[in-house]
Amino acid sequence: GYHRRVFEDALEEHSTEQVSGLLLLHSNYICHVIESCSSTIHLIIQNLASLQSQGHRALLQEIKVLVVAHNIPTRLFPDWYVATATSPVTCPQGQTQSQSTAEAVTECVTLLLRLAACMQSVEDVEDMNESVHTFAPELLIPAETINYLHNAEECASPEDFLRIYLSPSQPTLDS
Repeated sequence: GYHRRVFEDALEEHSTEQVSGLLLLHSNYICHVIESCSSTIHLIIQNLASLQSQGHRALLQEIKVLVVAHNIPTRLFPDWYVATATSPVTCPQGQTQSQSTAEAVTECVTLLLRLAACMQSVEDVEDMNESVHTFAPELLIPAETINYLHNAEECASPEDFLRIYLSPSQPTLDS
């Protein structure tokens, strides 16, 4: 309900594009893949920043922005999907510790791209929403990877992302 309301508000302000993507619910984390125009994505990140500023009573806690990409030619998801991963997916022991943050982000994006391709090939997506963990468990992001990225300094909170996004670049006059 929260996400539906955010997307409806975004459409009222920016009626240019619908929001599509995936909300992957896990017992310890939530992973969003949001596809829309840049102004709608910016509005959603602003909403997440204001949500996080509510402190311990906020619906979502300790939010991180992994990747924001612009000018993508086609959408991965034809609609907005919610999927639940009830069984924990784990990495082989020690694999996450040896990864760099860039490698962990690449792993997440690769798995999400494969999951999107897999979802597009399924005829009855409604059934898959209920059981993505049994449908394609190998495509779910391991809990250790999410935890690693959550603790990585390179991954920005919504507030940090907005501060960087909205601040003008400061080129030196000599350059």
